[in-house]
Amino acid sequence: MENETKKGKQTIEMKFIKSERARAVSFSLRKKTLFQDAKKFATRTGAEVGVMLFSPGGKPCSYGSTSIEEIIEKFLKILHPGSEIPQDKHMEDQELALKLWVEKIKKEPQSSILVEHLKFDLNVAPEPEEEEES
Repeated sequence: MENETKKGKQTIEMKFIKSERARAVSFSLRKKTLFQDAKKFATRTGAEVGVMLFSPGGKPCSYGSTSIEEIIEKFLKILHPGSEIPQDKHMEDQELALKLWVEKIKKEPQSSILVEHLKFDLNVAPEPEEEEES
């Protein structure tokens, strides 16, 4: 019985996985476990938890116990107090365009809203109807 090996939790040597398919499977499983552990940690401790990572293909993945954006913003404010985090200019332009569009809808009659909706969603203006000449 002295030479008997015990079957229990075995350590796996940490090294790069050469097979691309096996690496993708390992990434997926480990990401799931990491996010589950982050959720458990947040639930049990009441802490705000955020995890960000990029897949080997460059796809971003994130988990946040609240909003990951709020956690990042809070982290950066604490890390760099007094400095304002600049917002994305493109996002500001889109937000302004949406606000203006909503205000316009509130003021205009129903028939022109449909035309404006088509312009906004499809970036196409309907052609004016031509009258037939006899």
